[in-house]
Amino acid sequence: MVASASKRMRRGADERGTAAVEFALVLPLLLALTLALAQVGLLARDRLLVEAAARAGARAAAVDPSLDAVTSAALAAGPGLDAAATQVGVVRTGGRGTPVTVTVDVDDAIRVPFIGWLLGSSVHFHAEATDRQEFG
Repeated sequence: MVASASKRMRRGADERGTAAVEFALVLPLLLALTLALAQVGLLARDRLLVEAAARAGARAAAVDPSLDAVTSAALAAGPGLDAAATQVGVVRTGGRGTPVTVTVDVDDAIRVPFIGWLLGSSVHFHAEATDRQEFG
């Protein structure tokens, strides 16, 4: 009976470091998952900003023929977007009452470190909105 008790004590002493080793093996995976979730959240936010920029650009294009006014309205509606990576396009088909379509294209850079290998260096977003012209 004494031999079995000492065997149990030795076995517990041998397994003392296994929790630390398991934690060391799982930690990089948990860290990568956490960083990936943070980047996905940023991309979701930027997607919503691109859609809001397209809607604001279409509203501005409905009342103002200037491309500069449309571009500035779109960029103002997406304050977190990189202005240098944002392209705003306007397509008009006629005069008053006809549709005007605004497109916003953004190449959004991956901002969270160590996640570029998973998603690439950037993600392309495209949004389009149409409104009726009130002038012309």
